[in-house]
Amino acid sequence: MLRPVCAAGNGGDVTIIIGKKMNRFENKVVMVTGAGAGIGRASALRVAAEGASVWCTDINEADLLSLVDDISSLGGRAVAHRFDISEAGAAERCVEACVTEFGQLDAVVNMAGILRFSNCHELDLSVWEQVIAVNLTGTFLLCKAVLPELLKTKGNIVNAASTASLQGLPWGVAYAASKGGVLSMTRSIAVEYAKRGVRANCVCPGDINTNMAQGVTFPADADFDLLTRITSLTGAKGPEVVAGVIAMLASEDGCHITGEHIRVDGGILA
Repeated sequence: MLRPVCAAGNGGDVTIIIGKKMNRFENKVVMVTGAGAGIGRASALRVAAEGASVWCTDINEADLLSLVDDISSLGGRAVAHRFDISEAGAAERCVEACVTEFGQLDAVVNMAGILRFSNCHELDLSVWEQVIAVNLTGTFLLCKAVLPELLKTKGNIVNAASTASLQGLPWGVAYAASKGGVLSMTRSIAVEYAKRGVRANCVCPGDINTNMAQGVTFPADADFDLLTRITSLTGAKGPEVVAGVIAMLASEDGCHITGEHIRVDGGILA
């Protein structure tokens, strides 16, 4: 992939280099959670293509091994690490293993998540707790575990929020609550660590074709007219469109962006 590259010193002249291959993650180590499928997989492939060594994590080991094979076949470097983001102590072990393998950690792409639909008044407490445990508590635990390493490298975090963190999601009260929490948490991390050189941002995808909704059922009385609220103006797109935004945020191209949420939603909330 080719693009113009802009390089400048502090207040100096800008040099434009046309046709340079993007290699924004050369000599960088990127951890990707939820890497087995969807946006996580697309993000791992994208940063690997731009030179990153990728620590690929997911609860599904078979999907991880397939991803690592794909990255290796394209000349990239990746390691698979099975990881349940909601398991106590797993985040610390995951980070320790990554740094032992690669010697450093420069960016974290935190895409692990689950989706469940139910009428709010029928939502079982155990389902609420599961969604919060994976999407919000798991994201927090990994952020907590990676921050000491990111302080060393002046690295950054890109978390998965959602358009559901910005508007109502019918039958998705647990999911929306978890993603709203991720967005607020990410902003707080950004403010707390900005002067120490660590950035934190969110992407807010909407109407993206992934396998997250596989097996998800709707309430029997669901009013499907409400789904127009979460349908993009330009039609659903593949996860690679989100991966491109994530790569920008996690690279030096995003060096002046922190505490931000970027919608990748085809105009849902325009």
